[in-house]
This record gives sequence, structure tokens and C-alpha cells, in this order.
Amino acid sequence: MHWTHQTRQSYLRGMPPASTGASAVALPDAAHQPSPSQPSASTDLRHRPGDRAFRRSNLALFAAGIATFVLLYSTQGLLPILSADLGLTPGQASWTASAATLGLALALLPASALSDRYGRTAVMTASVVTASGIALALPFAPDLRTLIVLRLLQGAALAGLPATAMAYLAEEVHPSALASAMGLYVAGNSIGGMGGRLVSGWTAAAWGWRWGLAASAALALLAALAFRLLIPAARHFRPAPVNAAALARTVGGHLRNPLLLRLYALGALFMAVFGAVYNTVGYRLVSAPFHLPESVAASIFVVYLVGTASSAGAGRIAARLGRRGALYVAIGVCAAGLLLSLAGSLLCALLGLVLITAGFFVGHATASSSVGRTATEGRAQASALYLIAYYLGNSLGGILGADAYHSVGWDGAAAVGLTAMTLAAAVTLYATRRAITTRRTAAAGTLRA
Repeated sequence: MHWTHQTRQSYLRGMPPASTGASAVALPDAAHQPSPSQPSASTDLRHRPGDRAFRRSNLALFAAGIATFVLLYSTQGLLPILSADLGLTPGQASWTASAATLGLALALLPASALSDRYGRTAVMTASVVTASGIALALPFAPDLRTLIVLRLLQGAALAGLPATAMAYLAEEVHPSALASAMGLYVAGNSIGGMGGRLVSGWTAAAWGWRWGLAASAALALLAALAFRLLIPAARHFRPAPVNAAALARTVGGHLRNPLLLRLYALGALFMAVFGAVYNTVGYRLVSAPFHLPESVAASIFVVYLVGTASSAGAGRIAARLGRRGALYVAIGVCAAGLLLSLAGSLLCALLGLVLITAGFFVGHATASSSVGRTATEGRAQASALYLIAYYLGNSLGGILGADAYHSVGWDGAAAVGLTAMTLAAAVTLYATRRAITTRRTAAAGTLRA
């Protein structure tokens, strides 16, 4: 997504941008007036780099990202161990991971509506505490069905945190710092995803999957406590009553916005790659030709450190190349990693995973920050819709990737990922062509005038 100089300056002043063709959002006249959640240039007191509140909010949301992804993917590093212990196929075991993302996707819109009524920090706190409580029950699940049901409920409980966190940042952080703040939040996601999988995987390799889940629960509780102690009170939030009709209108407006629809599609496609790859990479590493020990295979999630760096740097890439340029980079890096992973050597498999991870996090950070900047009204719902698409993409990609791996091996899982990246490239190319056409039309109209 490319923004003109005028558009960037409008956001730096804390105001919505003037129309910029394909990249603009159609706004009613009232949306151009200062509001409590969109301060005017003279009263904009949102957090800026260097402020104590800015540092605290960043650290709090970093901790929230850790807690969210520790809980959401607590079983993903355990899938080969679950399969061996319970006699499951990769597809069956992957439901313990996909059920959580499915539950989260289904509960996101109701949770975002509650955050509009009861406040961002209250809903985020209730969400992470409830999900952590369910995590304490997971080690006692007697069978696969119970474990899947608990994971579905845990995902639904978590829903109040991710969509609300994005809305909190969009409201409380100055637009000039939003991309970096969102990047740090996504970096917290990557740390949580890595730490949760490593802790649960190493613990499970030594003492079994139940102890692995217990270790994840303890780690998430510590991150949840840090979040609650650090998060500054929301200064620009104004409560609104839960109104189903108004919610439907807001959601309908977002779903009629072509730019938002493209961002939602990109989030789903990037996450489909991630689900397909990370639900199956553990099986690949413990099987022929690699035959790595389970503890070593679990260590593969240290690759998430690449995601931490790439997501934090996504804002710099977008500033240099434009947002669509950053998306092209993300798609190309992901696709290159998938192709490299098809080679039979362990080194190529690991380097491919590094590239896939880096490309995914750049793409996700770019698309998610674009949602927060595009939706000047109903930000919580706009973020929720993005995350619904994102996590549905994860669930579908994870299941399809696991089934493809079970049928034809790693080539099948990689094919699922390459298909998703081909579709993402088509979406981005379409957006580029529309932007070029709009600029040419506007230039021709100016010449005629």
C-alpha cells in the first residue's frame, strides 16, 4: 500500500488523509472532525517515542503478545509427541493447535464489541487471565476430544486480547509511531511463539506432553502479570453501548472497503503458510532422512528470533519501499524459503524455515498496521475482522498442510504454502495495478482541468 506525501503528513498531524485514490478510505464528513479517539493537531496527547507511557505501553503489549502466543500455540511444539503417545496422525494431532485458533476467530467480534463497552485494558486483562486459567486444566485432559474442546474454549477466551490490543495501540499511540509500536507487539508474538514452543517441547521431551502443557501455562501466567502491571490506562477510549445493529453496520462498512478486504485476504494467506509449515516441520525433523531427537526438533522454534527482528524492522522496510513494496518482499522471501526447503539437506531445510519465518512476520506486521491506519472508525471491529481472517487462515492452512504431509510428505505441505503465496502475490499485484490506474486517471483529470 503506497501513501502519498500528503497522506503521510495528514497522519503525522493526527488527522485522516485526504482522498488518495485506491489507497484512500471513503469517510463521511463527520469522520474528518476531531473526536476523542482522533485528536486534533493542537490537542493530540497520544504516546510518542521517548514518553514514559509510550515505553510502558510497548512493554505491556509486548508481554501481552508473549502470553497470547504461548497459550495459543502451546500444543504445536508437542504434535509429534502427541502423535506417538496417543496414536494420532499428523492431521488428528494438528486439531489441538487449530482448535485454539478457530475458537479465537469465532469469538473475536463479540470480544471487540465488549471492549468498546467495558474498555480495552479491562477486556485484555479478563481475556489473558481466563485463558491462563484454562491452560492450567489442559494437562489433566483424559483424551484427545477433551483436549480439543478445552483448546477451543481457550482460544475463545483469548479473543479479547489480540483485536483489542491493536485497537488500543491505534487509539493511544501517535500515528507517526504506530508502525513501530505494532511491530514490537508482533515481535512479542514471535517471542511468545518461540518461548512457548521451546519450553513445552523441551519439557515434553523429558517428562511427557502433560508436563509440557503445564510449563506453558506457568510461562503465560508470568507474562500476563507483567502486562497487568505495566499497561497504562487508556486516555482516548470512550465507552459505547453494545448495539448489535450498529455493530452490523460497522462490520458491513469494513467488508465493503476494498482495501480492508485485500488486507484481510493477505493476513489469511500469510498465516496459512505459517500453519502449514509449523504444524508439520516437527514431524519432518524427527522422521527420515533427518531422524533428529524430539528435544532437538523442538529447538527448531528458536527460528522465531528471526521473526522478532523482521517484524520490528517491517516499519523501516515499508518506509523505504512503501507498504506494497514491503508486501512484495515478504511474499518473495516466503516463497524462496518454501522452495529452498524442498532440498533434501538439513541445512536447506533450516535456511528455508528462516526465510519463511522472516517473510511471514514482515507481511503480517505490514498488513496489520495498515488495518489500524486505514480504519478511522470502528478500529476494534476492523482489527477483529483482520484477525478472524488471519486465524481462520492458520486453522485451514494447518489442517491442509498436516493432511498433505501425511499423504505425500514435506512436498505436500510446501505446496500448500506456495499456493497461498501465489494468491497473496495476485492480491498485491491487483492492488498495485488499481493504484496506478487511479493515479493516471487523476493526472489526466488534472490536465483537462
